[in-house]
Amino acid sequence: MQTRNRIMDDLSQLMTNAMGVAQGARTEAETAMKSMLDRWMADRDFVTREEFDAVRAMAQKAREENETLKARIEALEAK
Repeated sequence: MQTRNRIMDDLSQLMTNAMGVAQGARTEAETAMKSMLDRWMADRDFVTREEFDAVRAMAQKAREENETLKARIEALEAK
């Protein structure tokens, strides 16, 4: 029985080590994919949400000013 327990202990240790290696490989793969995705995104000139919101607010303000000016022009032309 002693040999059987030792073989099972060795097998258990081997499986535990294999799982540790697999977990390390998973973590390394996730890190590599994240850095590759970060590089790809940086190369694409995407804007941040804050920049997008700022430009959208500027466009909204410009539209409102255009509507005001259009109304003034129509009022002047009517005279």
